Amino acid sequence: MLTAKNIKIYGAAIVALLLFGACQGTDGAADASQGNLNEISIIVSDVMWNGEVGDSLRKKLAAPVEGLVQEEPLFTLNQYREETFTGDVRNGRNIIYIKKDDERTYGFRQNSYCKPQNVFTISGKSTTDLLDLISLHGDEIIRSIKKTEIAETQQRNKTEGLRDTLAFAKNYGVKINVPLSYKRALSNGSFTWLKKEIRGGNTNLLMYTVPYETLEHNRDFINNIIKMRDSIGSKYIHGKEPGTYMVTEVSYMPSMFTTSFNDKRAFETRGNWEMSHDFMKGVFMNYAIRNDERHCYLIIEGFIYSPSAPKRDLIMELESIIESATFVK
Repeated sequence: MLTAKNIKIYGAAIVALLLFGACQGTDGAADASQGNLNEISIIVSDVMWNGEVGDSLRKKLAAPVEGLVQEEPLFTLNQYREETFTGDVRNGRNIIYIKKDDERTYGFRQNSYCKPQNVFTISGKSTTDLLDLISLHGDEIIRSIKKTEIAETQQRNKTEGLRDTLAFAKNYGVKINVPLSYKRALSNGSFTWLKKEIRGGNTNLLMYTVPYETLEHNRDFINNIIKMRDSIGSKYIHGKEPGTYMVTEVSYMPSMFTTSFNDKRAFETRGNWEMSHDFMKGVFMNYAIRNDERHCYLIIEGFIYSPSAPKRDLIMELESIIESATFVK
């Protein structure tokens, strides 16, 4: 005889089968997940989506990307009611299922059937339970999704085709997966500038090395990084008009973080650049990685010029390239 408790258990099992079996092929093999980059499918009732739960999700997962002049959400959120979450829409890489239930639980499963795919389950007796779990696990969800989206972008880069890495290994001691769409703008053995033309602008990748003292002088790392960038811009990154060159935008102080890059000490700096004596500007991310084998810092920087187009996914493309770098002896 079915009790109310058993019905709830069976209902939960059916939901799990729908979610985790969504991408199972007819031959039992795992299908490739689908969807645009940085999208999340959220399965939740209309009432919760239009209330405090939806507000909490949007505040956390659709917060503005830091450093962009024009606001863009961290992720694009697509809401579905449970009964409409069928067919191809279940093949997304990132799924969050939110429901009211007798137990307060948080669950995470990865690559159950679709590859790659993240499925997060949040349930609770009350709205307060759901809000607490979103707050508690929100950063974890963001990290997991960003990791998956970086890996997906790297896979798309490989599918496109990659540049030969021999010159990078020889000049900088690193292998890095750069798509063929990035063409050489300038390369002289000690400095490399690769550029990809996009509609209304371009994305760019720089590689060069500097002595320890360039960044470590007086332990003033952020200002030393700014001086280094401005020196490189003055020397190599020029605008169309005479006397124009790239500098760090002074009205927006860059953010710098100490981090680790393939077990090497590194500084990650993000901010805005502008063209001196011109109106061009954009965003940049700069990684200064201490390479004790070569007694220098390896600088890998990505910057974007795209005044009218969204930049979030362009930033992720550059991140995916930079994070593919591995050091060779």
